[in-house]
Amino acid sequence: MDESVSMARLVGRLEAVVSELRGIPVDVERLDDDELVRREIAKVVPAAGELRALHPLYVSAEKGSEERASRRRVLDALDRGMKMRTIVHVSVMDDPNKAARIRHLHAAGDLHRVVDEPIQQLLIFDHAVAFLRLTPFAYAPGTLVIRQQGLLTALVDLFERTWARAREVNEPTHSLSAREREVLALIAEGRSNSAVARALSITEAAVGKHVASVFAKLDLPDTADDNRRVLAVLTYLRGVVK
Repeated sequence: MDESVSMARLVGRLEAVVSELRGIPVDVERLDDDELVRREIAKVVPAAGELRALHPLYVSAEKGSEERASRRRVLDALDRGMKMRTIVHVSVMDDPNKAARIRHLHAAGDLHRVVDEPIQQLLIFDHAVAFLRLTPFAYAPGTLVIRQQGLLTALVDLFERTWARAREVNEPTHSLSAREREVLALIAEGRSNSAVARALSITEAAVGKHVASVFAKLDLPDTADDNRRVLAVLTYLRGVVK
């Protein structure tokens, strides 16, 4: 099952639990005040030994002083021995400043990997508590604070499976446009150019141009010995296309 679908279903399950048990003491709590969320996270950090983190597509830009303070907090936590692993959406790497920060933290010990599919914002401290945003936007209101062990186990498992198939942050990638990635993803499903055109509501000629551009960017020459569509799909499935 696609990981983004798994995450969406898990979020729905968690929201249902919170709704059904509202007013009854449980180990899942919804917080809509961002400042309160930050305070709760600050309480957990000093005693935590491990952090697993997911950061999604849209990440708000921090001011210079805020960014430096945030980076300093991460480096201080690493210095005192906290283990950190972070998964980011590939789009974050399109911003040179964010990419530089990620590579700096990766070199310092906050290990990073990159994924292409949408992800939720999630922080898991040890196996003790998780903070999960209810939408795939980094700072949208609504965060679940989860201490229920069964749900924590499911979130840790989801993180580990996502981590296992994510690519290294320093691994070379081929830069395609958003439309070229859509075309290649549909080709990977076995669709013809005409089927891709119908799925994207564009002309077949436009699909042909996108396919030709993909072949050029992936350095796949037209030869009698190779099937370029298959080679492009294999490159896509290896996760070195962004």
